[in-house]
Amino acid sequence: MSKDKQSILTLEPIDNTRQANLCGPMDDNLKTIERRLGVEISYRTNHFKIIGAPAQIKAVAKILKDLYLETETVKGESKTITDEMVHLAIIDANVLEQAPSKVDADFNKMVTIKTKRGVIKPRNENQSAYVQNVLVNDISFGIGVAGTGKTYLAVACAVEALERQEVRRILLTRPAVEAGEKLGFLPGDLTQKIDPYLRPLYDALFEMLGFEKVEKLIERNVIEIAPLAYMRGRTLNDAFIILDESQNTTVEQMKMFLTRIGFNSRAVITGDITQVDLPRGQRSGLRHAIEVLEDIPGVSFNFFQSKDVVRHPVVAHIVEAYDAYDQKMNRIKAEKKKQDQLAKQQVIEANQEAGK
Repeated sequence: MSKDKQSILTLEPIDNTRQANLCGPMDDNLKTIERRLGVEISYRTNHFKIIGAPAQIKAVAKILKDLYLETETVKGESKTITDEMVHLAIIDANVLEQAPSKVDADFNKMVTIKTKRGVIKPRNENQSAYVQNVLVNDISFGIGVAGTGKTYLAVACAVEALERQEVRRILLTRPAVEAGEKLGFLPGDLTQKIDPYLRPLYDALFEMLGFEKVEKLIERNVIEIAPLAYMRGRTLNDAFIILDESQNTTVEQMKMFLTRIGFNSRAVITGDITQVDLPRGQRSGLRHAIEVLEDIPGVSFNFFQSKDVVRHPVVAHIVEAYDAYDQKMNRIKAEKKKQDQLAKQQVIEANQEAGK
């Protein structure tokens, strides 16, 4: 602890309600920051004392300032700071401690959509590169593990394009592939059976635009959410199209989707090639597209890793654990195969020796 420094941060204007929201019930938000960044935080009135390494003090000061701004009173009520907001603020602060980004420094200005949760913006370098690619390319692929913001940021870009009148409609689609359960057990007609598969897309839209506005736009067909099978035979002009869970498309479905894109349209394809639910032996259209479209102008690829996860911190550790396990099993299989080949070769040599 001898190398630790201390710093005093004063948050203004003084507002007891806002400060209570910042600290959280029983100071839970401050405890989370202390645990994640290895610092000690104490406060008296609006003066916060931070003890820790200089770099961590700087990061904590930014986190507290940013979260205090989030608590700003709107319509007489101070905004409550959630666990997720604390987590994202910590990620933002850590990004500042990294080496200068190679990505355009103005990326934060690219997606500025006001929602109930504030302004949506990329949270790390990989996300910022992804957003830039979505804005400048006709077709963009976002490939990686769960929780990296692939779909959420794509929907944000689509909403912004619609608000700016760059497109006339948003079309969100995904393959209705069964992930361990059968569609038949669900009640209702086909649309009602498929609806749960599209729920993540609805949730993102509701958060950004509000429930009532989304419902009105869906009624007017400005926003269309449909299973991938409904795309066959259509040409989509003046649209922002998002294909989610694309790892569950077949090669034929992916080709069909990509050839639906018309004039003044943009498409974003998201997926995780480690979570394919297709029948055994059937090739993923996403894997195939990565190989086929790699060098096509106007098509971009962004690959996300566990370090890009912006959900609960444990999610990143879970992803890393699965990756490590897969690598271990692959090494074991490779070693076993090598031993089997060696044993087979020894048998052949023994038989040849016996034949002499």
